[in-house]
Amino acid sequence: MTSNGDNSVVVNTTSGRVRGQTIHVLDTSVDQFLNIPFAEPPVGALRFAKPVPIQKPFDGIMDGTKMGNACPQRASQYSSNTYVEDEDCLVLNIWTPNMGNNSSSKQTSLKPVMFWIYGGGLATGSISKFNGGPLATHDIVFVAANYRLGPLGFLYGGREDAPGNQGFYDQLLALKWVRDNIHAFGGDRDEITIFGGSAGSWSISAHILSPLSKGLFKRAIMQSGAHLYNKDRDVITKSEALAQAKGLAKQLKCSESEDWLEFLRKVDAKELVKYANPTNFPLVGTEYLPLPTQQALQDKLYYSDIDLMAGCLSNEGSVLSRGILPAKDDLTLDDFKTSVNIVNQIFKDIDVQKVVNYYVKNGDTSSSLALRRGFYDFFGDIIMKMPTFLFAKQFATNGRNNGKNVYFYELTFQSKSFAEMYKCNDEISGIGHGMEIPFVFGVPFIPGQQMPFTDTERQFSRDVMKMWTNFAKYGTPDPNWPQLLSDENVPKVKNLNPNPSVQVFDDPYATIYNEFWKDYYL
Repeated sequence: MTSNGDNSVVVNTTSGRVRGQTIHVLDTSVDQFLNIPFAEPPVGALRFAKPVPIQKPFDGIMDGTKMGNACPQRASQYSSNTYVEDEDCLVLNIWTPNMGNNSSSKQTSLKPVMFWIYGGGLATGSISKFNGGPLATHDIVFVAANYRLGPLGFLYGGREDAPGNQGFYDQLLALKWVRDNIHAFGGDRDEITIFGGSAGSWSISAHILSPLSKGLFKRAIMQSGAHLYNKDRDVITKSEALAQAKGLAKQLKCSESEDWLEFLRKVDAKELVKYANPTNFPLVGTEYLPLPTQQALQDKLYYSDIDLMAGCLSNEGSVLSRGILPAKDDLTLDDFKTSVNIVNQIFKDIDVQKVVNYYVKNGDTSSSLALRRGFYDFFGDIIMKMPTFLFAKQFATNGRNNGKNVYFYELTFQSKSFAEMYKCNDEISGIGHGMEIPFVFGVPFIPGQQMPFTDTERQFSRDVMKMWTNFAKYGTPDPNWPQLLSDENVPKVKNLNPNPSVQVFDDPYATIYNEFWKDYYL
């Protein structure tokens, strides 16, 4: 790494030399590098294929001061985006504590690395939404990598050049690039923590389960999400995925005589993503994920030699229900049942009447508010709370004697500014899905952001950043945070709140699991 007087910093990588810049965050200097390619552009014959490492380093110096392309994607139902989209999108961003000129005799010790995977249902999202500067001020190196989305990232062709889970292969190649290059940015390749939110958290669970990712990271943080659903069948099977892919080609007017996959390789990417599903799911029975999650956990065929931190939010279902539950004020029981049936089409084997009986409080099926609240609770439980907790608990149970740490949290604090950002500032939306992310990323301290924050919110963000980065450094987020199975009979869940009424919840999901979900997941 060489520094120049104009705040620019040049680093040599396997992709070529890249020029970043020194920026100032939280009264500290941080070096920022944007838009570094880690793979050949996945275009032409490489569309739907595994990513290919950079074949020849860039000749000259790459400009790492501007954001790169986002991967082509459908419009998000949860937020607007202003991404510049292009298939040439396999790039990563890095923020690292300012090292100055490393040609000096003073040797700086390598820092732990935090590798972020964004969410968006494996259908939307981009690294450009995540500024790693505030986290990098905590003496870690932050990396975030783009991965392909929707059909470009998860279409299954049933053959080697369209293996399914391409987006996970992208994440894997980025992780390997980090291991090969991060020392040049002051990072320690043997101290990598992978972390992600929502579908990024699904991705983390996939890397824990995949034999291909084994040994590439030391710790993991799962923020709301795990690939763990109906124990009797996965969300999507290979035959269903293949039928979906062929159906997409037919929708786009592929003739019977054409090779449907080659046809799809020639369709304009913008046209392709118009037909994308709002959510994609990991595909098992593949090279990347050979086994269903339940079997992998039961047979202990996963990467267990890591510390794990996981968690969820009090009201996961409020934000996530928006694409399913009608937005009207006068919600009816029929609306509720129709929405549960939509969820059943995805996850299968859900008894609609049992959901009504259990989740609509006091049986008040004539109350629009009770129906909405009940659906929020049901959907949050099935898609986020139960999978994340049960994955972490089973991981901890299996590894009780291996010396690895497992922690779990529930965020119970709502920031007024974040509630407005996530449209959760109504009577019942509460602490909605994703609302921990701005605290984790130190949004109150990002230069130029316009939202008002209270002193409590700003301090809480500092505390959360410290917990997350402490976990990356030491495997322990906070000395007062008990491990999930520190009492093997009563799981301990940290109440993540700046002013908690109780510090730790004792097995908070036991009742709902035992009364409703016990036979569904494991």
